[in-house]
Amino acid sequence: MIQRVLSGRYELEEKIGSGGMAEVYRAHDRLLARPVAIKILHEAYRSDREFIERFHREAKSAARLSHPNIVSIYDVGVSGVDHYIVMEYVQSSTLKKKIQDEGPLDILTATQIAKDIANGLTHAHANNIVHCDIKPHNILMTDDGRAKITDFGIARAVTESTLTYGGSVIGSVHYFSPEQARGGAITPKSDVYSLGIVLYEMLTNRLPFTGDNPVAIAMKHIEEEPISPSRYRPQIPPMLEAIVCRAMSKSPEIRPSSFELVQELSNVEAALSMAIKSDPDATQVLPRQEIPSRRVVRQGMGAQTPPEEEVKVSEEPVDTKPFYKSKAFIALMALVLMVGFGVGIFGAFGKVWSTEETVTVPEVKGKQLALARQILEDNKLRVNVAETYDANVPAGQVVSQDPEVGKTVKSDRLVTIYVSKGGESIDMPDLAGLTKSAAVERLQKLGLNLGSVYEKESSSEPGTVLSHDPTTGTKIIRGQVVDLIVSRGEPEKKVEEVKVTKKVTRVPNVVNAGLSTAESGIEGRGLHVGSVTYEDSTQTEGTIISQYPSPDSEVELGSSVDLVVARRPVPSTSTPSDDPQRSNEPTTRESNFPEIPTQSDVPSREDEQEKRR
Repeated sequence: MIQRVLSGRYELEEKIGSGGMAEVYRAHDRLLARPVAIKILHEAYRSDREFIERFHREAKSAARLSHPNIVSIYDVGVSGVDHYIVMEYVQSSTLKKKIQDEGPLDILTATQIAKDIANGLTHAHANNIVHCDIKPHNILMTDDGRAKITDFGIARAVTESTLTYGGSVIGSVHYFSPEQARGGAITPKSDVYSLGIVLYEMLTNRLPFTGDNPVAIAMKHIEEEPISPSRYRPQIPPMLEAIVCRAMSKSPEIRPSSFELVQELSNVEAALSMAIKSDPDATQVLPRQEIPSRRVVRQGMGAQTPPEEEVKVSEEPVDTKPFYKSKAFIALMALVLMVGFGVGIFGAFGKVWSTEETVTVPEVKGKQLALARQILEDNKLRVNVAETYDANVPAGQVVSQDPEVGKTVKSDRLVTIYVSKGGESIDMPDLAGLTKSAAVERLQKLGLNLGSVYEKESSSEPGTVLSHDPTTGTKIIRGQVVDLIVSRGEPEKKVEEVKVTKKVTRVPNVVNAGLSTAESGIEGRGLHVGSVTYEDSTQTEGTIISQYPSPDSEVELGSSVDLVVARRPVPSTSTPSDDPQRSNEPTTRESNFPEIPTQSDVPSREDEQEKRR
């Protein structure tokens, strides 16, 4: 019996477990008179102040959680040099021990346990707490089959502090997410990845990644795809295997959230429950039994091998006649011969009589390798995996497939899927001077893709690479596209067109000038006078009132210029009908000479006097 009391309250009774970071004791809470579990940190961590601070901070945060699938944290404190956490005491074993004892778990049971864990994680993630160390060792199983997550707080503190201590790995490298393995940011999706591995182990009794050392296992989490769980256990429903594959995706964006995982597992649970009603043995694991020498074996879907039946000894007289001479032996031989003959005939001509099954190739582009393989195999197709570099597709996802989606092929057809290896940084080679075909071949060997091809006139031979983008020596990712600029050849010689330049001149300003003067000025500029129109005006008679085109306008040589000439208004005593030339309407002159005014046009002395008044 351990005689030790922490903080004068928690009396340690029995050590019930030990891990890499702490020891667990069953204890009695004297204040509340109840059993509790107390986790005490190892001595190695007492001097790490940063670790201790995070330990207390995260433990207090986890103490806020209250959920039926999470082991409750009652208290956290220090007693002397001991840092401890007081938790709910669950009198049961761990999920790890259950898997070891029972082998692969019943499919429905594994689904229900995974759903319990996802429910607990959903509550924790809603409170901004990430467990960081989900594994079967940290899942306690109650007597009624319920799963409860433990070790909240301490796992977060250790993950943020360090992964190694004294050369030993702290944590569970078999259940690490890729981002944990590479030291990246940890999110709630990291817990989902670990839960995917736990579900994988429950269904197959195998870990997806193993190795000689922790580093090798961590690298497999980052680079390799796990073997499909249905390879180990064909009874696993495809929809359940798809959930496992999504949860274990290398990319956190592809993984479902813990809440979405609960919904998906609930759908599987409902489907399995309905299947069990029709076939109670549909999800059971067949026990390992050796077949006795005398046993009746019943063949059928899901049927278990019955116990050995006792052979009753007949009390009737036994016929001592040799069996090979009996009628039964003769009849049996005849039957064998007939069956053999039938098998031979079918083997020879069966293909003629039967029709081969055809299937439609499903789409697996963009899916993870394990899920893509499972989808194709479920559709009765064989799979060939080829790797390719593609900077635009995350590593492990299918880039393309052959045959393409939707094509009808015969069953058992080989489908090649090209899986992305991600991008790899290399130096861009110099392709200038190569032919286009040689440059494309060089790009393919380097894992680069051909982008756009542009043509440019050049003195180089047509089809010769002149330059490319990215340029030589630039760091480029395998799978990236490269644009080429190739020679179109020398430009064709074009006949130069002789441009006929038209001669222009400016129109002189002849407004207010006399008609003869205007004519001389216009003709002096290489132009000629067009129409001449007379209009009544107060301007001096015979002078130019306006012109078209306007002064200083640019016109071609030889163009005409129209003029408007001033003339005296018609006196008020006369009418337009008396003298058409004196009407208000303009008239076009018949000659280039101005009209000679008559006597009547000369103002009289009386008129002058009247104007002076």
